[in-house]
Amino acid sequence: MVVAALALRLLVMPFTCTAQLDPALDHKAFGYETGRVARSIATGQGFSSPYGEPTGPTALMPPAYTYLLAGVFKLFGVYSTASALVILSLNNLFSSLTCLPVFLIARRVFGARAAVWAGWMWALFPYSITLSNITIWETTLTTLLLSLLVLATLSLEESSTLGGWIGYGLLWALAGLSSPTALSALPFLGAWIWFRHWRRGSNCTGAAFAASLVFLAAVAPWVWRCSRVYGRFVPFRSGFGLDFLVGNSDDTRTPSDWNVLPADNPGEFQKFKWMGEPAYMAMKQREAFDFMTGQTSRFARQTLRRILFTWTAIWDFPPGWTLGDSGLPNVLTYTLFTALAFVGIAGAVRDGLDGVIPLLLPLIFFPLVYYITHADIRFRHPVDPEVVIFAAYGATALFSRRTGKLASADNS
Repeated sequence: MVVAALALRLLVMPFTCTAQLDPALDHKAFGYETGRVARSIATGQGFSSPYGEPTGPTALMPPAYTYLLAGVFKLFGVYSTASALVILSLNNLFSSLTCLPVFLIARRVFGARAAVWAGWMWALFPYSITLSNITIWETTLTTLLLSLLVLATLSLEESSTLGGWIGYGLLWALAGLSSPTALSALPFLGAWIWFRHWRRGSNCTGAAFAASLVFLAAVAPWVWRCSRVYGRFVPFRSGFGLDFLVGNSDDTRTPSDWNVLPADNPGEFQKFKWMGEPAYMAMKQREAFDFMTGQTSRFARQTLRRILFTWTAIWDFPPGWTLGDSGLPNVLTYTLFTALAFVGIAGAVRDGLDGVIPLLLPLIFFPLVYYITHADIRFRHPVDPEVVIFAAYGATALFSRRTGKLASADNS
């Protein structure tokens, strides 16, 4: 599955990599803010300048993937063709390796048949193939890490070994430094493990405490660095207020109004430069709070639209005949996977299968921040492995039911 997935993704890569090499706007398409900060690191200016011109240290981006891209730039050239091929190949590798936890999770929870369906479904999953090749962002890395964390959660249900728990803490730290949103599921997955141990009469509190200390020690330098840059406490990154305004602007034609960002709005960029990043982001936090409290009804409507978009890709009704994110072809494909996943969830809950809760928790908590800020197809992708696993179980259940009915009809 991994080899087939990688081969397919690498076959697609030559058709998409040219988009990353467009020199327009100083290679803006090559990683956007991630690419800008990676360039600053590679050229000796440190973790800074997310919008092109030098603007000083930044806490706008999480560090893991940004430093990975900076390393690629250092070795293969800033915004070079070689760097594009290398980083896209790494994206494709992360995406392909996700077949392993998808298969292992499905086999553990649903059995071998569903695991085969899930593994191949991920290998051929159109959104995984596409996002691996069109976006230089942390998406595929976070997807792999979060699926590994779900697998590790299931494994630690029956283990109290100190080494396993320490590895769990380190893996959570890496996931948080890749995408802080992944941490939304941390307390709930950890609580599930503790509860399962407690119900069996075993005690994992000491090992869990050690894992927590390891996690905190691993992320503390980054949190300290960001807080020092801003002169106030900054947990991992600083862009919530700005992200909120991207999805709650006056322009609601699409789920995300990118023109709100300094990268796309010269007026906002001038404010960013003049005020400095800490003051600018504090202003955006205040604007977001004022909108949330002053326009409650509109915020609620937009939030409901984002929830619907997250699971169906429907933004306007009826969907347009376009190939965009909210176009009819994408709506039908996206909704099909969601519908199959909901069938699988219903069947798993009905059957009372062990291990279903750790698959459900990321689906519940990971998208919450995007419901209230702004939505994009790639934002749900880190929990798509769980969607695919449930969809595979739902598909096998429907297939088994259909074949059973056909067999009954033949026998009669």
